[in-house]
Amino acid sequence: MALIGRVFLILFAFLASCLVAGMIIVVAVLYPEFSDIGTGQIDQNAINIVLGFGFIFISGFALLPALIVVLITEAFNVRGALTYAIGGAIVGAGCYLGLVPFDPDTFQFEGIVHRHLEIMAGAGIVAGLVYWLIAGRTAGAWREPPRKLPPPPPLPSQSRPQP
Repeated sequence: MALIGRVFLILFAFLASCLVAGMIIVVAVLYPEFSDIGTGQIDQNAINIVLGFGFIFISGFALLPALIVVLITEAFNVRGALTYAIGGAIVGAGCYLGLVPFDPDTFQFEGIVHRHLEIMAGAGIVAGLVYWLIAGRTAGAWREPPRKLPPPPPLPSQSRPQP
């Protein structure tokens, strides 16, 4: 029963971390456009749509690599925040590099925009920390047996036992 609850907690934490990462990526990529003095009022509906697509994009591409990190940390009871931050950075950078063309002859990625790589790695770090806050601090706790309750204190000497 604890495992089923843990799976739902992991799913919720993954979706929350993807939402935060999507917001970071959308804001960081669109920041040069926002910083232009000539822009006027920003349409809130357009921002909501872009954030929604950012969430879908991040959760779709990061699902399998993040699942590998989650399985490793759950299997070995790894609960350190630094582990999740490093795992998030690797997943974020891997998601970006998965979209960049790779030349197998020279073993190099062609057309890397370093700013975008840094944004993805940074968003992965924050997403890893959000995941850690929600579910990572108790990784592997579902395998531990429940604690036994201490015995009740003895009855006072002048009391009668309850029927």
